[in-house]
Amino acid sequence: MNQQDIMQYMPHRPPMLLLHEVRLAGEGEATGAYHVRGDEEFLKGHFPGNPVVPGVMLCEMIAQTAGILVKDELQKGRTPLFVGIEGVRFRRMVKPGDTVHTACSLLRQAGSLIRIQGEATVEGELCCKGEFLLMLTQAEA
Repeated sequence: MNQQDIMQYMPHRPPMLLLHEVRLAGEGEATGAYHVRGDEEFLKGHFPGNPVVPGVMLCEMIAQTAGILVKDELQKGRTPLFVGIEGVRFRRMVKPGDTVHTACSLLRQAGSLIRIQGEATVEGELCCKGEFLLMLTQAEA
């Protein structure tokens, strides 16, 4: 799916839509990609003269990739929210010009709670990895 396709499912919109493409990779698995242009708002202050993608943005990219795993629920007006992040480690800086590749797999879903294992890589090098707990909530009017 390209970004236009993604917006049919995900509630995120630019500048917080942090996927340029995503695909279901198998049962309970998804992959995605985001090309860091360098003009993103979060890079302006992190850090002037030495822009580095904040780790929390890498986590958001992974979580958005995971959202495609529950796209049918999202079409019902539900919104995925972080409720936990466990064991996350950052291994490599991500800079303008890098393409971040995300991969996630569903570990468990119990009602509205979803636990995933996710990672982000650049050129095959691990940037971020951990477990993420998301809750599907009903969007408020």
